[in-house]
Amino acid sequence: MVLTRFPRAPLTEGPTPIRSLDRLSTHLGAELNGVRLFVKRDDVGPVGLGGNKLRKLEFLLGQALADRADTVITVGALQSNHARLTAAAAARMGLACELFLTRSVPRDDADYTGNGNRLLQDLFGARIHLLPGEADSLAEAEARADMLRSQGRRVCVFPSGGSSPLGCLGYAACALEILEQAGNLGLSFARIVVPNGSSGTHAGLAAGLAAAGRDPVLAQSYTVLAPEAEARATTLAKARDTLALIGGGLTLADDSIRVDGAHRGPGYGVPTEGMREAVRLMARTEGLLLDPVYSGKAFAGLLHDVRTGTYAWGETVLFVMTGGVPGLFAYRQDFAEV
Repeated sequence: MVLTRFPRAPLTEGPTPIRSLDRLSTHLGAELNGVRLFVKRDDVGPVGLGGNKLRKLEFLLGQALADRADTVITVGALQSNHARLTAAAAARMGLACELFLTRSVPRDDADYTGNGNRLLQDLFGARIHLLPGEADSLAEAEARADMLRSQGRRVCVFPSGGSSPLGCLGYAACALEILEQAGNLGLSFARIVVPNGSSGTHAGLAAGLAAAGRDPVLAQSYTVLAPEAEARATTLAKARDTLALIGGGLTLADDSIRVDGAHRGPGYGVPTEGMREAVRLMARTEGLLLDPVYSGKAFAGLLHDVRTGTYAWGETVLFVMTGGVPGLFAYRQDFAEV
């Protein structure tokens, strides 16, 4: 798989580390059923507090810069990690940035509306457009882009989560990175686990694994946004589009994508007890921070599957920490000790 023909903005600094969860494993003891847990620290990065969206933005902004864009626009929920990192990366690259943010989560407390990612989006200098939850934010963004273009501006619009086929190349590249790291560490992962929101992270991994001659089922996600069937269909479609962009004539079978919807809870951005336990457990055993919207729910799903014997004794599982830590500050009340 050759990705060097695609322009790429320098937003990451080499492979993110993989490490074992030794203290968590000791704490869980027999609950692990002999499974070995590792994490890949995609929550770290040199821009905007890091996170998985930087990998997507490397390709999206790379093309935008190649097209001589002066402005980027994207969409997301009020506490969107992708919006925060788009604003940060645009500032790093010297581009103007506008964000169309929807009130997709039913809460209006001060922590949620003014802290976390919302605070940082402003600090990074983005122009914010706030929309009701039912608004078609992408249509609004495209209309704004057309208006700016009529004024002579060169504008690129990125989809939610940066999860276009071009953006998904970030995690196709990550799949190769993981395979190389696993080989260097003498590991063979039975599963690579990620959260699934806009589906791009899982889709990119599946496409990258297929392009590398590996089984795309090696990647699995827990949906935190769409219901299970919808998330699976979206992920499969995006993985196929990404694989087509990579080239080589490969395709994916209908059963190539595994998505679990059992830990989504009542809806996107709505806390669950499993998420709270997962966040606290990782923080208090490893000193690592999961976010409450994405990785917290996905890790809760992984813990459930490990505890209930989904994995065979001795299997090794890699959990990709996708970032989103600023969201913890927006959900302060949900972690308050009583």
